[in-house]
Amino acid sequence: MQQDSLPRPDLTRTTLGVLFIGALTVSTVWIFRPFLSALLWATMIVISTWPVLLALQSRMGGRRGLAAAIMTVALLLALVIPLGLAVGALIGNIDDVIVKANSLQQLEVPPPPAWVARLPVQGPAVFAEWQRLSEEPGSLAARITPYAGRALRWLAARIGGVGGMILQFLLVVIISVILYLNGETAARGVRRFAIRLAGVNGETAVILAAATIRGVAMAVIGTAIVQTVIAGVGLFIASVPNAGLLVAVVLIFNLAQLGPWLVMLPAIAWKFYIGDSSWGVVLLAFTLVAGTIDNFVRPMLIRKGADLPLLIIFAGVIGGIISFGFMGLFVGPVVLAVTFVLVRDWVNNQLEAEKKAVA
Repeated sequence: MQQDSLPRPDLTRTTLGVLFIGALTVSTVWIFRPFLSALLWATMIVISTWPVLLALQSRMGGRRGLAAAIMTVALLLALVIPLGLAVGALIGNIDDVIVKANSLQQLEVPPPPAWVARLPVQGPAVFAEWQRLSEEPGSLAARITPYAGRALRWLAARIGGVGGMILQFLLVVIISVILYLNGETAARGVRRFAIRLAGVNGETAVILAAATIRGVAMAVIGTAIVQTVIAGVGLFIASVPNAGLLVAVVLIFNLAQLGPWLVMLPAIAWKFYIGDSSWGVVLLAFTLVAGTIDNFVRPMLIRKGADLPLLIIFAGVIGGIISFGFMGLFVGPVVLAVTFVLVRDWVNNQLEAEKKAVA
């Protein structure tokens, strides 16, 4: 009798409610999809530079609006202006780029130096291939020309899409301004949602994610400086022309996570081309160190910002970049860090509960 008086679950109502919530979630994500990339970037930037904003606010007598305005100008100077100058330089020199690409048809290879054949493992094979290219005029040009055409088409596509890129940058700046002005409110809302979702562990995960993002940002800058210093020393001691300008370009590429290769490899090729093979080898050694040291320096710097096992950070950085590109540099360590902490706390809590039950 008591069981008959209990209300029966309304399966139809529950099903419709789940479907409605699912449809609402999908619609919301679909509407926000054009802004998702800009929102992620703005969040990363604001979290990374939040201590700078607070320091500026303190110096400005507690005026958040003035501090946010200064940060906005800094973002515009750091994002939009360099991009505009770079695009202007590309458009202004596009004719020269085409001429240089066409000149590859007359490219000739000098004979290889004798020491190349004495290199271990692949030395004789490299010497034979180099010798063949030098004896067959136009063979190297025939190999390079298709890649040059692809590079030009890629460059034209990027220049054509620069309007959308600038719009994305402006969206990043606008969202960053909103977050700067209302950062505490946004952070409070995220923490409340995390607590509602996973209790104390949810709040811990949010705090850890913010610390990891800030650590990644500092690691990106620190690693780029280390790589640039190593590459710059190599360029200067090898007496490469316009070394100062090349160092500035290397720094930009390192900050963009492209590495020093795009600058250093042509410099090395030029050294070998003019016959200065000894300094070419020295410059190659500096390039190898500068181009690979980020795989070790960056995870260690991130670990200082977030107290986590180095293996987790290393896997997050490398796996994130492979899976998501540059954004994965932030996403990878954050996801693995949060997962690691949640699993660790879950296991530790279970072990403590079992120990108490035995006692």
